[in-house]
Amino acid sequence: MAKSPTDVVQAAFRCYRSQDREAALALYAEDFSFTSPQDDHLDRAAFFERCFPTADRFVEQRMLHVVPADEELVLVHYEYELTTGDRYRNVEAIIVRDGLVREVQVFFGGKVGARD
Repeated sequence: MAKSPTDVVQAAFRCYRSQDREAALALYAEDFSFTSPQDDHLDRAAFFERCFPTADRFVEQRMLHVVPADEELVLVHYEYELTTGDRYRNVEAIIVRDGLVREVQVFFGGKVGARD
């Protein structure tokens, strides 16, 4: 039975947090693309070299919402605490097609508790 896009996204986040690169590689398409305010359309190899190994910066990462927007798009809203003690929230728009993560777009949120 095929996994839903939401299941694939949740598995990808678990692999990232546990740094299970081998299991993660099986979840990402060869033509994968990653974009964030700091990264512009990284390919799969660059993502796994540059972004995937960063989980050690986090004390925790808590999923607030994992919501299917349509048959391929999953929106993820999460909060995380860095080893510095700072807390942030981000949103990711993730395309999953044929059981594989095809594209991730990250939108950075502000510091939790910060005032303008």
